[in-house]
Amino acid sequence: MAHCPPRWLGRAHPRFTSLSRVHCKLPACMSIKKIALVYFNAGGGHRAAAMALQQVLQAPEQPPCEVRLVNLIELLDPPQRFKRATGLAPEDLYNLRLARGWTMGLAQELKLLQGMIRMAHPWLLRTLRAHWDATAPDLVVSLIPNFNRALYESVMASPGRRCATVMTDLADHPPHFWIEPGQPAQVLVCGTPRAAAQALAAGHAPAQVKRVSGMVLRPAFHGLAPLAADERAERQRALGLHSGRPIGLVMFGGQGSMQMLRIARGLPEVQLVLVCGHNARLATRLHALATAAPGGPHAVLGFVPDMAGLMQLADFFIGKPGPGSLSEAVQMGLPVVTFENRWTMPQERYNAHWVRNEGLGEVVDSVKAVPEGVARLLDQLPQRRSRVLQVRNRAVFEVAALLRELAGVSTAAAVEPALAVD
Repeated sequence: MAHCPPRWLGRAHPRFTSLSRVHCKLPACMSIKKIALVYFNAGGGHRAAAMALQQVLQAPEQPPCEVRLVNLIELLDPPQRFKRATGLAPEDLYNLRLARGWTMGLAQELKLLQGMIRMAHPWLLRTLRAHWDATAPDLVVSLIPNFNRALYESVMASPGRRCATVMTDLADHPPHFWIEPGQPAQVLVCGTPRAAAQALAAGHAPAQVKRVSGMVLRPAFHGLAPLAADERAERQRALGLHSGRPIGLVMFGGQGSMQMLRIARGLPEVQLVLVCGHNARLATRLHALATAAPGGPHAVLGFVPDMAGLMQLADFFIGKPGPGSLSEAVQMGLPVVTFENRWTMPQERYNAHWVRNEGLGEVVDSVKAVPEGVARLLDQLPQRRSRVLQVRNRAVFEVAALLRELAGVSTAAAVEPALAVD
């Protein structure tokens, strides 16, 4: 059953939408501290984490500072030569592959990319150092992999600046992905014990390795009031779903995935909400399939601004093992069904082990195996939900407090500090 999203799903939580710098008022006698958050649009999670941190750092009740979001691809290629030559930005090409499920071979391509980055290192240093000299940040924060050698060395070339890397993956994929050796002043922010152990093994001092309670999520996923039972049932009915039966939320990032068609066909008797993101072609095909489905209702949605609100209506999650989507689902109390196979991207392979080891859901090896995984999950849904509800993630606030400290911003009355690793 296909539905347009209800009006309440179209209301995004308040946030800063500008990708330029944001100012707070400050007395003339005080200097404002500048924080640069470096991201790119490959996959969407890096930009989402940067915007989440910007929102918390710029909250009215927090000490004033200037936060600038820096798109690394735009910084390195202002004329957009690659896009003019191919019709796509580099991130668009990557995101297209994710949407089509063309992920096999990415491990080999990653090594090629890293080799090209090493060859371009002198040019990267010159370009980045010129940018930092022009913009004069007090703290540069990387939320991206692969470029952290160049980012660190370019920042450290100027006395008085500090550098930090906030990992937006649950674990590193060494070598030269997130964690680089030989960076004594680098502060590494790790969302899992596994990532922290990798940082220590790479030679980073324990005081420079900061453990936080998970992945950086948008503030909308924190402190959301539970829905009353009657309101939850009403919203479920607005999507054409039955409130008395389990509902699965199927999502494969902002671009969706054609694998969702096979998942919908394999679960005709299970209620599903299928979120296609910006993939209009996928949404059209799922609409046709949902209309013809004889079994459990399937609601098809496009881009949903209020994903936290939508997750409140679901009972479990089905999706790729992306660190952001898995963490969002767990944060909202949803046990997960995810994948581990040869199509899994190399940097996401640990995520399936995290789900399995923490008892957060089911890991299957193919789309064909999803119905069996869902059946196992539904057989023990109360137990799995109880385990998921034990996870407490406050990382966005912990990281923001740490960044204020590193930048020399005066401390707010109440902060949630990250922990140094012993």
